[in-house]
Amino acid sequence: MTPEPSASVAHDLGDRAATAISPDVAMRRPADPTTAPIFIAGPDRSGTTLMFALLASHPNLSMVRRTNMWRYFHGRYGDLGDPQNLERCLDDMVRYRRMRHLQPDVDRIRREFAQGEPTYGHLFSLFHEHNAERTGKSRWGDKSLHTEQYADRILSEFPEARILHMVRDPRDRYASVRKRWGRDVSRVGAATGRWLSSTRAGRRNQRRHPDRYLLVRYEDLAIDPETMMRRVCAFIDEEYTAEMLTMGGVPERKDRAGNSSFGDVEPGSISTRAIGRFRQVLSPSELAFIQLVAGRELSTMGYERAEIHLTPRETLRFYALDLPVQLTRMIGWMSLAWLHRRRGVRVPASKIDDGS
Repeated sequence: MTPEPSASVAHDLGDRAATAISPDVAMRRPADPTTAPIFIAGPDRSGTTLMFALLASHPNLSMVRRTNMWRYFHGRYGDLGDPQNLERCLDDMVRYRRMRHLQPDVDRIRREFAQGEPTYGHLFSLFHEHNAERTGKSRWGDKSLHTEQYADRILSEFPEARILHMVRDPRDRYASVRKRWGRDVSRVGAATGRWLSSTRAGRRNQRRHPDRYLLVRYEDLAIDPETMMRRVCAFIDEEYTAEMLTMGGVPERKDRAGNSSFGDVEPGSISTRAIGRFRQVLSPSELAFIQLVAGRELSTMGYERAEIHLTPRETLRFYALDLPVQLTRMIGWMSLAWLHRRRGVRVPASKIDDGS
């Protein structure tokens, strides 16, 4: 039995006019992108870290990750032209533990901030520019999860920025989630909601900003990394270098098990083994849920549906129990994520240094 897609649960909130990934998009160039920042977007377990490692190995690019500036700090402190607001924002940023690797010089940031526009983009760029200067790179970039949800803000602050949005087959992504968190807890509802929210946002963003926003499928990158990275380099207006494929710019990545969370890939390599692994990892019920709820988006992004075989008893359980339970979890996750984006999210206290 293969469940048919339900229009009601897969409703795209007005996003049906979006098109699939177009290779031509990568070849369009803005007037002056040579110093524009680069942002990596997409949910976890989607290849964002792989893209980060590849770009961080480019001789011109200073790539950092997990700063979460747009999620936690952008717009939360009012007008930064007010010195008190600036100090509150700056104090929270430098105490945020994931900002440590930027080694911010607060006095220098204050001085240089006063010389430019009192915007959040200006403040954020000083953190990154100083770090790039220290590492001898001419251009900076950032990888923070769910950057796609803040694309309009980013491109308003940085009109020439480039955003690379990683997309992965949601079934393989969820298989990776199961590997990370354990097989005993089914999170397929929330995981599907996360993928749908991210993919829909990415398609909207590429429609609105075709010259500055590129969807990159993880599978295309894994199958032919050189071709895809040449396309990415053309999009961000950098020369392609073979050095990127070594991932030598991120030593810990080079020494880890390549691009698989299952640990069956040689360190520093890019393998296709993780593609289609969901067939060995997901239950028929989990697979049925993803393909029922996200079936239209699967097709739009170029992913084929897999055959599903449910017994009559399993079919009854799926429609009577699994589907409503997981659909409720999916809607709950998406609703909560929407509220967080609308109201703003505070930095968790556990991630802020108390100064002691």
